[in-house]
Order: sequence, then structure tokens, then C-alpha cells
Amino acid sequence: MIGAFGAAIARELGLAMRHKGEWLMPPLFYLIVVTLFALGGKPNDPHLSAFAPAILWMGALLSALLTLDRLFRGDFEDGTLEQVFLCESGPFPVIYAKLIGHWILSGLPLSLIAAPLALQLGTPPEVLPALLAGLLLGTPMLSLIGGFAAALTVGLPRAGVLLPVLVLPMIGPIVIFGSGAARAAASGLSAGGPLYLLGSLLALGLCLLPIAATAALRNSFD
Repeated sequence: MIGAFGAAIARELGLAMRHKGEWLMPPLFYLIVVTLFALGGKPNDPHLSAFAPAILWMGALLSALLTLDRLFRGDFEDGTLEQVFLCESGPFPVIYAKLIGHWILSGLPLSLIAAPLALQLGTPPEVLPALLAGLLLGTPMLSLIGGFAAALTVGLPRAGVLLPVLVLPMIGPIVIFGSGAARAAASGLSAGGPLYLLGSLLALGLCLLPIAATAALRNSFD
């Protein structure tokens, strides 16, 4: 299973290198959305820095949604996914690797570019560790929950329209705790509580959501 997982991760990264435009689109979209908020506010507006965590989190969520529809659809349409379910190691390592690969290619870059974007919105430097920690704990959940939703809709026509409707309600607690950690740090309070909750949700998601996504994909062949 470890070998299958490593091979699947290498395949995802290799495919991403062949289609760089698809994976450059989320960070570019993120940059545009946050920059427009910064340009739309008044110079040195204190309200902008107060809303910066929510802006950064919603921008990350919307950017991650751009690539979710293609997470399983290409392999489903060309028959690769069906062969994965027939292989000796089983589908779980490959499905897990695709979810982790999605985070590496989308969630991780979004988390890394959040720091300069936060400074652009007037976020105090001392808030950045809590903001980045929240994003690094929360963006994997965007990939896990989004991957589960993509698995549920992989066989449906025009699933890209349905995905945001499924993902946005489920991702609400992640956005609340993630932005709450940054707001607590900005107020001089400890950000540990929201971050511990995010970590607990991530541990639960890593254990359950890949299994749920595998079951949903199996159901698409029945």
C-alpha cells in the first residue's frame, strides 16, 4: 500500500507538471481576489485589517474549488479509476494520494502566499503565525471535504455547478475556526483553542473522509 501511495503521488505531481496552467490558476485567482479587496478599501483603513482573516479564508476556499471538479473526473472518464478498483492493492492508497496531492498542488501554495497578502491587507506581523498555522491545518480539510464531494458527483453531468453547493456548508466550521484563530491573535488572546479544534478536525478528516470518498467512487460504478 505504501508503494501504491508513493506511485500515485508521483503520478499526480507528474500530471500537474504537464498541465501547469490548471494549477497556477488557483494562486492567481487568490491573488486577484485579495488584491481587489485591498484596492476597494480606503488607504490604511483599520476595518480592512479586521476583516483580513475572513477575506483570506474565503479567497482560499473559492480558489480551491476551481480544481475540485477535475480531481477524479479525468480518471473516471478514461477508465483509469475503474482499473484502480481492480488492482491488487485496492483503491484506497490511490484515492488517499489524490486527495493529498490536491492539497500539495493547491492548498499548500495558497497557504504560503497568504502571508504577503495578509500584510497587504494591513494585518499586524504578530498575527501571521496564527493565520498561517490555521491555513496549514485548514486547507487540507478543503481538499478532503472537496474530494469527498467530487467523488459523490463524479458520474453526474455538470457536477461543477453542484460542487460548491455541497462543499460550502460542510466547510463552514473550518473557516470559522481558522479565521477565529487569527482574530484571537489580533486581540492579544491565545489562538490555541481554535487551532487545536482545527487539528482535531483534520485528524478526524484524514481518517474518515478518504474512506468515504472511496465508497462514493465505488458506488459510481454500481
